[in-house]
Amino acid sequence: MIRALMTAASGMKSQQKMVDTIANNIANVNTGGFKRSSLSFRSLLYQTYEEPGAATSQQGMNPTGTQIGSGVEISGSRKSFRQGDMEPTSGNFDLAIQGQGFFRVALPSGEQRYTRDGHFNRDGNGTVVTSEGYPVESFPQIGSDVIGISIAEDGTITTRTTESDIGTTIGQLDLFRFANPEGLKAQGGNMYSETASSGVATGQKAGTAGTGRLFHKHVERSNVEVVDELVGLIMAQRNYEVNSRAVRASDEMLQQANQIIR
Repeated sequence: MIRALMTAASGMKSQQKMVDTIANNIANVNTGGFKRSSLSFRSLLYQTYEEPGAATSQQGMNPTGTQIGSGVEISGSRKSFRQGDMEPTSGNFDLAIQGQGFFRVALPSGEQRYTRDGHFNRDGNGTVVTSEGYPVESFPQIGSDVIGISIAEDGTITTRTTESDIGTTIGQLDLFRFANPEGLKAQGGNMYSETASSGVATGQKAGTAGTGRLFHKHVERSNVEVVDELVGLIMAQRNYEVNSRAVRASDEMLQQANQIIR
């Protein structure tokens, strides 16, 4: 009965983490480039009372044995990098990626981060930066005299300084790809950092080597499906409720056992 209490408690803890994960997904339903998370579970250790295949007689054996588990725990969390919907914007520097690529940004500390959020702006120095003011790597400086900019699907950047200007190519925006994007470490602020699991970032021209195409004046929406999250929330809530009932049943059994000596 004590085992049942601890086993059911482990189930309640795991379902609470599931609710926390779903709540974070729903909270970020309008966050640009956000990728939903999901949890996976694994069973805890089993206590073996009888080994499967143990001899029961000279010619017989136990076909299944007797094993009792001790609960469940979180085995890991996974980011789904499924493509989000493209949303048109009026931002001259907004970009969306259709594919597996990432933008790379530079932090003041010198570290590099990767993001799918293409809400970009030009600062007072002509540097294209993220919403937090971090420079977007490989994006050329945009002069103060530029009145129009065009970014092709392959990352070619063309600017105009007059209404009659046909445009001048000033640079190329590269994208970065990972062998295992699910191995990236989420750093908050829609940014990721590479790990040994993700592999080293490989810079490529947009549209090549699976990096994906760029869409100018678009941003990628979150890939969270609210209906799916609500269904998962109901299931997690019911699983939590069932585990709590197991705790209550074990408590009642302990109470009855304690009353035997009265």
